[in-house]
Amino acid sequence: MNNGLKITAYAAALAVTFGVAYGVGNGIDPLVAAEARPAPEHGGHGTQQEDAAGAAGPAGGLGVSDGGYTLELQTPEVGAGARTGIRFAVVEDATGRKVTDYQREHGKELHFILASRDLGTYRHLHPVRASDGTWSVPVDLPAAGDYRAFADFTPAAEGARKLVLGADLAVSGDYRPKAFPAARATAVTDGYRVDLGGGLKAGRESDLKLTVSRNGRPVTDLQPYLGAYGHLVALRSGDLAYLHVHPAEGGPGPAVSFAATAPSGGTYRLFLDFRHGGKVHTAAFTVEAGKPDTGRTQSPDSGEHKH
Repeated sequence: MNNGLKITAYAAALAVTFGVAYGVGNGIDPLVAAEARPAPEHGGHGTQQEDAAGAAGPAGGLGVSDGGYTLELQTPEVGAGARTGIRFAVVEDATGRKVTDYQREHGKELHFILASRDLGTYRHLHPVRASDGTWSVPVDLPAAGDYRAFADFTPAAEGARKLVLGADLAVSGDYRPKAFPAARATAVTDGYRVDLGGGLKAGRESDLKLTVSRNGRPVTDLQPYLGAYGHLVALRSGDLAYLHVHPAEGGPGPAVSFAATAPSGGTYRLFLDFRHGGKVHTAAFTVEAGKPDTGRTQSPDSGEHKH
């Protein structure tokens, strides 16, 4: 794909949200869009929006603006295969000023997620903020194509709520589309095996348990990462509706459990970050939601899923 790469726009007409609860052992964290719920110490750093009737509201990450704030991506295009810097800012709509004061969540003021539209490449990054409110982070993206950038944060302003804003990023280069990974129950990353038990069911809460092992033995000494034993981001194929979850109180493995409700049938991509041996590892799964007994998840695949 050349420098004239066009970013594919996806409509976000569906009102989407994930309902998240915390399971036994070690849970995980939520979606964003409106009024924050009380969260456990290591829990929810997203929210769910509902109208007066209790219907789900807009999903997180589908808009560049929300709640009086706008994500300004100052680097709208980068080249594939080269380490480069991305710069962006969060702007307060009412004043036009860059936000410089944030609430800290899990040790960070802002979490920055990059994902290709085909969900084959994924990065969970923690950029650095300059005093003027401009954020910057180095990144290498091996595959050309259309990407979505997510800023996950809470402004420190009084009355501000949890937000996830999304903007399109073009990665130029030789674009080679990849087949979407099949849905199976095991992912392998960096010599670790992660088994996913359970599955997503459209409109119904279901339990998911992620179990980490290495060389055939369960990993029982997962290390805290940003104050938690695991982080999960879920993106819906197509519009990339965003869900971010974290473990609740619990032991350091081998299982990380949570419950979630898929807002609709369809294909979802789950990215689990966990820390062991002093390094952060990412396991990726494809989950199909829509049938009552859907529990199939992703097989090991060759897509890029680095933290």
